[in-house]
Amino acid sequence: MDSGLPLSVVKGVLESAAEYIDIVKLGWGTSLVTKALDEKLALYAAYSIPVVCGGTLFEAAYARDLIEPYKRWLAEHGITHAEIADGVVAIPRDVKLSLIADFSTDFTVMSEVGSKDSDALVAPYQWVGWIAEELEAGAWKVIAEGREDGSAGLFRANGEIRSGLVDEIAHGIDVDRVIFDAPSKSAQAWFIRRFGAAVNVGNVAPSEIIGLETLRLGLRADTLKAILLG
Repeated sequence: MDSGLPLSVVKGVLESAAEYIDIVKLGWGTSLVTKALDEKLALYAAYSIPVVCGGTLFEAAYARDLIEPYKRWLAEHGITHAEIADGVVAIPRDVKLSLIADFSTDFTVMSEVGSKDSDALVAPYQWVGWIAEELEAGAWKVIAEGREDGSAGLFRANGEIRSGLVDEIAHGIDVDRVIFDAPSKSAQAWFIRRFGAAVNVGNVAPSEIIGLETLRLGLRADTLKAILLG
């Protein structure tokens, strides 16, 4: 998660941890107010790391009827991935699926399921159905919402993981097609213990990249027994 990092910080992150980064998200709408955006994108491209803008920016474009200008803006900046989300703005299901299909002709689509409202609880079967529909519509992977602070979607307001929901998703969907928002070390460790070292997790702070890799390798107390010692 790049929440508006200065170029100097991005350089440092890439020099120390680029090999552990699969994709960078320019959080929510930060890409519109980030200075030297093209220089930053060029830095990520130099390390062959794709970039996606936050789903909130897509929602803002949708709400203001600016989808086509938004697509042109992404293309003009050489951004190859697009997130389609409805965590704040209500988008009819058929419209969202149509937008996923439309964007997928020109971009690698990452859609997102789950509300950013901690009081909006969606039944697990509904999550599974929506994820399956969005994958079928053309999404490369579906993000299971957790917010950048782990307080909604996959998580209860107090940060506790809704483990029953996660189990339902894993029962009905190939988890390789899902990215689980896991901003905290405890959540990252939980998903690694549950699904193994290669599980897809997102909303990872730059300062946590190396720490996450040690969790994947079992070189941290939280996962040593499960991963390193089998």
